[in-house]
Amino acid sequence: MSGNVSPRWMPVRAYAARIAEGTMRAAEVVEEMTDAERRLRHLNAFVRHDGEAARRRAAAGGFRGALGGVVLAHKDMIYRDGRVTTCGSRLFEGVAARETATVLRRLDAAGALDLGTLHMAEFAHNSTGHNAFLGPARNPWNPAHITGGSSSGPGVAVAAGLIHGALGSDTGGSIRLPAHFCGVTGLKPTTGLVSRGGCMPLSFSLDTIGPMARSAEDVAALLAPLVGADPRDPTAEHAPAADYVAACDMPVAGLRVGLPTGFYTEGLTPDVAAALDACVRVLERLGVELRPVDLPDQDGLSAAQLVLVASEAASQHRETLFTDAPYDPQIHNRLVNGLGYSAQDYLYALRGRGAALAAHLAAIEGFDAVLTPVAPFDAPTLAETDIGGGPEAEALIQSISRFMRPANYFGVPALAFPAGFSGRGLPVGLQLVGRPFGEPTLFALASAYQRVTEHHRLMPPGV
Repeated sequence: MSGNVSPRWMPVRAYAARIAEGTMRAAEVVEEMTDAERRLRHLNAFVRHDGEAARRRAAAGGFRGALGGVVLAHKDMIYRDGRVTTCGSRLFEGVAARETATVLRRLDAAGALDLGTLHMAEFAHNSTGHNAFLGPARNPWNPAHITGGSSSGPGVAVAAGLIHGALGSDTGGSIRLPAHFCGVTGLKPTTGLVSRGGCMPLSFSLDTIGPMARSAEDVAALLAPLVGADPRDPTAEHAPAADYVAACDMPVAGLRVGLPTGFYTEGLTPDVAAALDACVRVLERLGVELRPVDLPDQDGLSAAQLVLVASEAASQHRETLFTDAPYDPQIHNRLVNGLGYSAQDYLYALRGRGAALAAHLAAIEGFDAVLTPVAPFDAPTLAETDIGGGPEAEALIQSISRFMRPANYFGVPALAFPAGFSGRGLPVGLQLVGRPFGEPTLFALASAYQRVTEHHRLMPPGV
């Protein structure tokens, strides 16, 4: 990458090194990114832009940590004490948080700057980026198209160069879908790798918090300070020791990647199928062995994930669902539908996770990861996915996250990354699905791929 590249687009580690050596000033970069946000406000990436606070912090200097001066912003459900956090809903309009999320504390300690909060689907409960309260987020590659959700703002802001990276949440694809539709890289980590303390819950058995950035190496740099046990989240585990950044330079020759023989190959558009084929050829040239793999019934796993998220989300909102609380009608209906599952339905789906994961791991024995599309198609238009569009729109919306749900149900890591463009000039992404705590392998594979391809380096027009 040229030394003349704007700091908005610099890799995280290279940028932090420039800040540390004093050849670049973080306050000036914050100003540049603030100017870009003003110019690109029609994309609706930010809910709250804290440019002045970030400039003051940047001007103070004295950064310590691997992310010193790196400019981030986060999905509007990750709390910072005293800051209004709406969770994408009128219910929390003007409500200030009373705690700071563990992940933000850890990023602060690593020297990162926080530029504000980013657009999201109401209560993280849709996959498109529509929001009746905030208005829709708009895809930087074509504002008439969706961004994917529910981490819509992070996808837009990273793709448009408004920040270096962001945190989102992924319960059923909500990091990976915006990564695919907006052309960035995003990680759904292993369940328990990253604390959820101080973050809005949607589905307590499925929610994960993870980073989004332009490249796998940038995502690894953002992940590194986040990992570790946390008394505020009893599910956060003492993960196996790993150097995620160093993993990006690991050799990949001899690694084995599985190509599913069904489910993930169904209904692909020619553009997505071509991107998958091209990625396979690149990985083969890098010495990766790619072989077909037969996976257990993914439709059943996808259905089980839906039972869990619907039931748990409904329980989360039980006290306000039948009040006059100002929910978006679409989100209200989705939450109410969760009450339709019986306790037996829920427990059956929950109890089955261990056996399903064991069957999955048995099926991929001898493989280091599995490669699949993120979605069967590139970004539909906002009009095509407007719930007011009738049955066809609803069917399209349901199909968006179909390939996402099994990884959430298993709790395994999945890394989405740019792998090409459609004939309409819209990004196409793929995902690598790993073993529990197999993030280093995913970073190695995606980084090796990105060193010899340009998809993740390309910028939307006009940004």
